[in-house]
Formats: sequence, structure tokens, C-alpha cells
Amino acid sequence: QVQLVESGGGVVEAGGSLRLTCAASGHTAGVNAMGWFRQAPGKEREIVASIRWSGGSQYYADSVKGRFTISRNIALTTVYLQLNDLKPEDTAVYYCNIRTRWAPDPGYWGQGTQVTVSS
Repeated sequence: QVQLVESGGGVVEAGGSLRLTCAASGHTAGVNAMGWFRQAPGKEREIVASIRWSGGSQYYADSVKGRFTISRNIALTTVYLQLNDLKPEDTAVYYCNIRTRWAPDPGYWGQGTQVTVSS
């Protein structure tokens, strides 16, 4: 199995920045992609950003494009999400996801880390 440990969440003022980290361990061979999703209270979970392990192709939700940046450290099987110019609507639990060649879809999820943006 794969374990995902997320960190970096917290409470920030609007316009502030935060950096989330997701470190994978366990059976992490053959990573296809890692990504970040978020879920606000009473709302559906939505994709925020993802990055393919080979080549580093990135995807961003329109709502965060230009403000958030996803990156990876291949050697550490770790993905980061830099959140800049945070807005109150970014408040949510942010979940890390990993997809590997050995894990059935949808792969594994982290426990989530809370991001709260105050106005």
C-alpha cells in the first residue's frame, strides 16, 4: 500500500500564501501522477492541480490557475502545492492523491490538510 502524509495547511489572511507538502511512502514504485483535490464544507470534492510523474505535465483548475503551482520531487516521491494570493473561497480541506501502476483506480488519498483563508 501507499501512505500519503500531508502537511502545510493552516490559517492565513486573504492575499497570503501557503505551501502544502504531500510525501508518499510504501509501495510507491511506478507513479503515474500525483495531484491535489479540495473539498469545502457542503460542497463536492474538486480537482485543484495534478502533475504527471513522467514529463511533469501540469493541470490546474480554472479557479486557481495563475495563483497555485504544483511541483514534484521525484527522488522523494513528494508533491507540493504553492498557494499564492489566497482567497476566502480557497478555504477547504486539501487532499493529496497518487496514482501508480500497481494501485487500482483511483489510487490512494491522503488524510487531508485544512486550509482556512480569512477575510
